[in-house]
Amino acid sequence: MSGSAIDQLQPVDNGQILVYQPYYREGTKRAVLPRALSLYQNKSLEGERKIEGGESIPFVASWTVSTIPADLIGCRMQFSTQGEQLSYEVKMANFEFVDHLIDVIVNYKRYHTVDFSKAFYRKLLRPEE
Repeated sequence: MSGSAIDQLQPVDNGQILVYQPYYREGTKRAVLPRALSLYQNKSLEGERKIEGGESIPFVASWTVSTIPADLIGCRMQFSTQGEQLSYEVKMANFEFVDHLIDVIVNYKRYHTVDFSKAFYRKLLRPEE
């Protein structure tokens, strides 16, 4: 799934939304939740990591899917740089990952770039914290 596909995400049904709503108190996050859950169910995302003072690095993120917000899910990030493939994996609670997908959608609408937040990359690169 890419940026143009983010624009075309269809919200999931209310039953799925209700299971996740207790985890998101902020109005903006709750408003984006139906589309974030739709993105979550696609199991992958293509984008570019912005590098300050350098070229963006393309990535493909893929993850496992669970219907239970507290379940632990795995996310794998593969970056392509000048013929090299770098791969990272992280595990986190399902609702926490969906929160990062909410940020992806909000940031896409704001900056027209498909990328995860700095908080997600901190978690990806330093999973023990």
